[in-house]
Amino acid sequence: MPKPNCTEKIDVGTLDFGRLGRRVVEGRFDGGSMTSDGGVMLLGQVDRKLGLMDAAARCIADPRSPLLIKHGVRDMLRQRVYGLALGWEDLNDHGALRQDVALQTAVGVDREVASAPTLCRLEKWADRATAWRLHEVLVDQFMARFDAAPRALVLDIDATDNPLYSVPSNGWAPTCGPAASMAHAMRPPS
Repeated sequence: MPKPNCTEKIDVGTLDFGRLGRRVVEGRFDGGSMTSDGGVMLLGQVDRKLGLMDAAARCIADPRSPLLIKHGVRDMLRQRVYGLALGWEDLNDHGALRQDVALQTAVGVDREVASAPTLCRLEKWADRATAWRLHEVLVDQFMARFDAAPRALVLDIDATDNPLYSVPSNGWAPTCGPAASMAHAMRPPS
């Protein structure tokens, strides 16, 4: 059996992510500034198409003096949410992440993004009213995906994967309303 030629040049193409300032941003497989979190580029494009971080940033009041702001709320929110989506849940991870070229580009800046202490201050600005406004943004984004409002919406908030968890052993389950829908959805197949 012939051995495969692993060193043969194969043109796999280039994924074009546009420009950011002087940076040409593209996905290639031949070197340059690299990252293991390249998925953040796709996440950034999807976010821009949805406008989710833009809408969420408008919900957060910025108490800082406009003259002293280096990192805007929208950019910090993008940085934090994108980091969470990539699995970097701890703020101290941003000490290294802030230098990641892919994260900077996805956020939309061509310099270091915010430090961990700056992101911590962002998180402390949120209050109950901010949380309510953010919930409204999420509901609006969800509803925008439908041509007409759905007739019913079932929120399954049970975090277990056990399909029998909400159905009692005697087989009784609610017969109407959201609880019935949830119980029906959790009933094991017959």
